[in-house]
Amino acid sequence: MDATTGVDRELVDMMDAVFAAYREQSSPETAVAEWDTGLWSQLGELGLVRLTGSEDAGGSGAGWREAAALIHAAAYNGVRIPLAEHDLLAGWLLDTAGLPVGDARRTLCRLDESGVAAGVPWASAADNVVVVWCAADTYRVVDVAAGELSISSGSNIAGEPRDTVRFDTSGLEGTLVPDAVVDQLTLRSALIRGVQVCAALDRILEMSIAHTVERVQFGRSLAKFQAVQNLVADIAAETSLARAAVEAALGEVIRTDWTGGNLEFLVAAARSCAGHAASVVVRNAHQVHGAIGTTREHRLHEFTQAALAWRSEYGSVHHWDTKLAEAAAAAGRDNLWALITK
Repeated sequence: MDATTGVDRELVDMMDAVFAAYREQSSPETAVAEWDTGLWSQLGELGLVRLTGSEDAGGSGAGWREAAALIHAAAYNGVRIPLAEHDLLAGWLLDTAGLPVGDARRTLCRLDESGVAAGVPWASAADNVVVVWCAADTYRVVDVAAGELSISSGSNIAGEPRDTVRFDTSGLEGTLVPDAVVDQLTLRSALIRGVQVCAALDRILEMSIAHTVERVQFGRSLAKFQAVQNLVADIAAETSLARAAVEAALGEVIRTDWTGGNLEFLVAAARSCAGHAASVVVRNAHQVHGAIGTTREHRLHEFTQAALAWRSEYGSVHHWDTKLAEAAAAAGRDNLWALITK
């Protein structure tokens, strides 16, 4: 995804250089599964940890365009660090609720009716967890030290921490937040993963092109074989489709500051396109790379596994397909064209 459009080029280059240098110096396990305090401190010094936080609250005052570029740069370089969870989700929600943010490393979880949240990103490594729950048909928020929660460690298929959080909110008042805030939180979370999936697909496409050009079989490069060309062409087409859909949703977010009436539809379209694209891209890329692409030593799996993991978080592909179908049915025959073109 061209998440860098409209972003200062020096800022984009700096982001990419930081993550590329870190990945070169780190093992895959460290780059994927650890909330590296050294990298976090470096990002903090550069003003990237609270990139979108207000300057009055110690943030950098940037917007979603810059945030998308940052998220893309980290995912594209194979570095997993919860900048989005800390800034765009937990930090934003605390700011919106009028609660202090401070310097703690945070993630966010949304409890179900039994007080459990599954698949919480990085909870076991966080200092604090911003907890959202519904009581008496009203959403409430509280910032909780991780040590006060029951956290069971887990991971997604890409090896990133995805933990189960349990917390007894009975008797806890919390801070009230409107339903609209939680609705936006849902869309924010979904769009973040869409940006990350596109970053992984972009990297897979680049790796596939490079491999077919460099690899020689039967006296000529793989790129000369029509069957291989078709596989790479499909990777490029699906990646472009996902990129366009995510860029459309991101553009509307920036244009309307999350007030657009068709944002749910655009985010659903972005996540649906990115999710289906991931299936084709991952399958074709592993075919293009052959046996070497299945080894731990080759970096392909860092991006294929991440794409498959992220497409299922904050709503599965089926979930977002259903949202699209519901929107189309509600629009009806006379308004369907307007729905997809406005």
